[in-house]
Amino acid sequence: MVIIMKTTASPEEIQRVEEEVTRFGFRPFINPGVERKVVALLGELNIEKADLVDHFSTFPGVERVALISQPYKLASRSYHPEQTVITVGPMTLGGKRFSVIAGPCSVESREQLLETARAVKAAGAHALRGGAFKPRTSPYSFQGLGRQGLELLAEARAETGLPVVTEVLDPHEIDLVAEFADMLQIGARNSQNFALLQQAGKRKHPVLLKRGPGVKIDDLLMSAEYMVYGGNYQVAICERGITTFEDSTRYTTDMNAVPVLKDKTHLPVVVDPSHATGDRKYVAAIARAALAAGADGLLIEVHPHPEQALSDGFQSLTPDEFSRLLDELRPIAEAVGRTL
Repeated sequence: MVIIMKTTASPEEIQRVEEEVTRFGFRPFINPGVERKVVALLGELNIEKADLVDHFSTFPGVERVALISQPYKLASRSYHPEQTVITVGPMTLGGKRFSVIAGPCSVESREQLLETARAVKAAGAHALRGGAFKPRTSPYSFQGLGRQGLELLAEARAETGLPVVTEVLDPHEIDLVAEFADMLQIGARNSQNFALLQQAGKRKHPVLLKRGPGVKIDDLLMSAEYMVYGGNYQVAICERGITTFEDSTRYTTDMNAVPVLKDKTHLPVVVDPSHATGDRKYVAAIARAALAAGADGLLIEVHPHPEQALSDGFQSLTPDEFSRLLDELRPIAEAVGRTL
């Protein structure tokens, strides 16, 4: 249930509602950063909903009281009708500007990372991605450089000015990764790692939450709810392909998810065409479609020498291919009322 305050509601009227919500045994949660305050009641209802609606509707400063049917309350657009805009250094996600995060799957060396960072910066990327810790299917595969990789990402940021997005795997490593990264990525394999989600909620660092290949949209939004409930509303959702019977690409890009998510949640939506297709031949087409469908940004893998990449080289664009893709995206962005 949410209590929607009038735009003219005074701080004292809002505080009185919060105190009454607490008196009933709920946790009050106010949507941040908007003109019209909405107070959500968090907790199990042990009183008739109709009685609560009638009770709070009479309070000064209250415009109306509404029930939210979705299990995810705080991530719901019903609770927070306005689009959330996340600021990650100079990059924004969720606003008019369409943002592109680009870089290698893995941080392999200083030379490889800096060459890639310079190239994506020159092409027009807004943030640098790169994995310092890599969750791999095989224990024999390259697992990342760990802290050394984080230090290299920080060096690349210092040189290019690009904010850094990198994955965190372990709840106990969130503070370490957040020390170097501007945005934490929670990968597809960890999208329902609730201990990790809870810690990310407490840390209040911007988060890019990837959808697991077998995770439904409502379950994905429940994962986001863990972090928003913990106090971290700087969460973006990333569609990166789901498992279906089709095997012509690595995964099936759920392009339907973009407008569905934009309807269900106020959180920004990003699409990862690199992992969705698993093949650089198809990355540009899916990227263009994501922008046209209403996504707020892209996550794209770029490597200066994909044939030498230690992970996911087959799906990585070269710097030249990435530059051409951004040139193709600009007129599409203008056509749908966005800027690049």
